[in-house]
Amino acid sequence: MKKTLAALVAVTTIAGSLAVAPAAKAGDGGAVAAGVAGGLIGGALLGGAIAGARPAPVYVAPAPVYVEEAPCRWVRERFWDGYGWRFRRVQVCD
Repeated sequence: MKKTLAALVAVTTIAGSLAVAPAAKAGDGGAVAAGVAGGLIGGALLGGAIAGARPAPVYVAPAPVYVEEAPCRWVRERFWDGYGWRFRRVQVCD
């Protein structure tokens, strides 16, 4: 219903401005410019009112995802072999 009413107001505004426009003459002393400015301001106000009628977007957080870790993992371990430090991979299970 709101969209229909907004469309009706917009059509009425445009029809009214077209009906008044031919009555203006070139020597009106700025009346045409005032009419154009008034039409632009009125259109901005009407457009703002129509745009403000929509509800704001709603953010919905995604559901949490739980990942079960593997019971064992590989770890680098440093060890002394009698000649120097070396590395080896060792499986550690919790």
